[in-house]
Parts: sequence; C-alpha cells; structure tokens
Amino acid sequence: MLIIDGEKFKVDVLSCKRTADFLDKHAKRTENGDLKRELIGVYFNYKLTIAPGIDRAEYSRFWDKITEPEEFHTVTVPGTDGDYTFTAYFSNIGDELLLQRGKANYWKGLTINFIAKTPARF
Repeated sequence: MLIIDGEKFKVDVLSCKRTADFLDKHAKRTENGDLKRELIGVYFNYKLTIAPGIDRAEYSRFWDKITEPEEFHTVTVPGTDGDYTFTAYFSNIGDELLLQRGKANYWKGLTINFIAKTPARF
C-alpha cells in the first residue's frame, strides 16, 4: 500500500528501487587533478513499478493522483526499517495498454519516480 498526501492507495508494488544520490553545490578539479567539492546532501529517490491486477477504479484514482499538476507531494514508501515518508515530485510516469475489452481499458507496467525535494542526509 502506498500513501500519497495522506491518501492510501491499494496498489501492489512489483518493484521498488531506491537510490542515494549525492548532490554537489559545486565540484571542480584543480590543476593537479585533486577534486574540490561542496556537498549539499544525499537525496533518497525511488522508482516504483506497480503490479497489474488492481481494480480499474483504484487504478484510475491512483493515476489521477500521481498526474495531478502539483509541485510536490508527501509520499510514504518502504524504508530501511518500516516506512519512509518524504516530500517529492513525480517524474517519468508511464504505463502500457494491456488490453481493451469493450470500452474498458486495462493497463500494465506503471512506473513512477519519486524525486526528493530535500536531502535525507546532510
């Protein structure tokens, strides 16, 4: 189950990939090859793949939420121990049509990136 902006979504997470991205304010090599850098912090970013098979109404509700034209969202995802809640923006959302049955469309392979607004570690 995922929580976005306090709303619970009954979706099954097929894959949850986490990265710890180090962001520099500046980084520069000196003439002798030494690296000088000023680290802003470490950002925990997530890429989730949602399993097919959730009901169409819940899928639609989830799709509407993750494609809202909002700058940031509060998300709760699996963490090292228990859940991890952070402020993020969403990027690279995509899915693929599995089949059409009448006027009903069924989708698969939904992926979404949660990109952290602020560092998790300084």
